[in-house]
This record gives sequence, C-alpha cells and structure tokens, in this order.
Amino acid sequence: MFDAIRSFFRPRPNTLLPAVPEGERYYLIGDIHGRLDLFKAMVAAIEEDEAARAGKDTQVVLLGDLVDRGHDSAGVVNLARHWQTQRVVRVLAGNHEQMMLDAFKKPEFLRHFLKHGGRETLLSYGLSKKQFNTMSLDELFEALPQLISQAERDYIATFEDYIVAGDYLFVHAGIDPAAPITEQKRSDLLWIRDRFLSHEGPLDKVVVHGHTIFNKVMDCGNRIGIDTGAFRSGVLSALVLEGDQRRIIQTIQSDGGPVEVFHGGRGQ
Repeated sequence: MFDAIRSFFRPRPNTLLPAVPEGERYYLIGDIHGRLDLFKAMVAAIEEDEAARAGKDTQVVLLGDLVDRGHDSAGVVNLARHWQTQRVVRVLAGNHEQMMLDAFKKPEFLRHFLKHGGRETLLSYGLSKKQFNTMSLDELFEALPQLISQAERDYIATFEDYIVAGDYLFVHAGIDPAAPITEQKRSDLLWIRDRFLSHEGPLDKVVVHGHTIFNKVMDCGNRIGIDTGAFRSGVLSALVLEGDQRRIIQTIQSDGGPVEVFHGGRGQ
C-alpha cells in the first residue's frame, strides 16, 4: 500500500532536497472546512506522533479554510483556539475566512458567502434551519453581529497570510510566480489558481498550499498541494516536514464509519 508513497517522495539522484531549519518540525494541515470530526482525530494523531518524536521545536500550521461547507465550522474554530493554548499552532487566512468577514460589510457580500458554504457556517453558530429558511437576506445581514461575535471575528482576522520556513513557504492558495514573496498581493495568496498551478518552473520556495482539491497529496516539485477535499471526500491530510524529510498523516471517515488515522496515507 505504501510503495507508491515511498516512490512519490523518493529523492531524485544528486539533488539537494528542500528542508526546514535544523531542529524544527512542522505539521501542516490542509483545508478543514467544518469537518470537526476529522480535525479532532488529526489533533489527537499529531499529539501522539509528537509525543513519540520528542526533541524538536514543533509548529502546527493550519492552511486556512477552517470554515464553510462542513457541519461544524464554529467547532473547528473553537478547537483551533483551544489547541493554541497548548502548543504553537499558527493559522493562515483562507479565502473562505475572508468571505466570512466580508459578509458583515454588506448584504451582497453575505449572498456570495452563503453561495459558497456560508449557510452551514451560520447554522454551526446557532442559527436554526427554520430561521435560515424564513429570513430574508437583509434580515440575515442584520442578525449576523449577534450570531457571530465581534471577538470571534477579531480572532479570525488575526490569521496570517503566509509563513516561510527554510526552503518552504506555507500559504492558503498559492503565489504569483512572477512576483517576489514580499510583493505578493493578498488576493493571490487567498484565491490564486491557474497562474500558480500551471507554473512548471522553480519558485523562490517550495510552496505548500491548500485551496485546490486533489485526490491525494500532490507533490509537483515546486509546490505541494495538501487539500484532499475533507468536506466531501472524508479525507483530511497533514504534511509533516522535518529536515529534508516528508511524511503524511491522514484522518479518514468513509461510509458513515468511524474516523481512522493513517500514517503515510491511504490509496496513494
């Protein structure tokens, strides 16, 4: 089962592999999208993995899109905040967090948010399905500040744009290949697709990103995509970086069964 994984990450001959700084370990988690069940299992799996591999300066990085589409966005945000009280957990801004915050500005932005999974987010914050179905867009807009507190919004607004670690850059969507890292537009960091995904040449850093769904962790050399579509596939993926080594942890729920943990991934 793991032969494909081993060959996938096998180093090319006579090449210097990208690495994170010596003594550091990173757990990078792809788009969660309200799947609290998979996120809880991932937290437990990472804590167990970390306890078995002590002696490193460890950081967990969530690559954005904690909210929308899945059934418990509020629970995911709450668990992320709680985990931050226990270890270094950094959270990147995703385009869905930006849509969520923009929804408070005017009804047209709220309509856009609702079309892209915001309905499920509002329900997770306590709005009933009956209320949602009977309220007009303007009524929903007026109710938002009472539904999602200012403190919650302030917390989400603190999510970072990107993180650099050695030879890697961690970001939600990707980067503009034509611009230096320090000159990236925030809109690209949160939304970019084709110009980034189609770029085959080297980048300033190996970019680890989410935003675009793949059916497996996708290592393209200059970038690694780790969004495996948790909200619809039932597969949440984490990439572990330590020195020049890479590992995968996945939490998987299928056919209504219990969430299972796989080290190295399943079916890749």
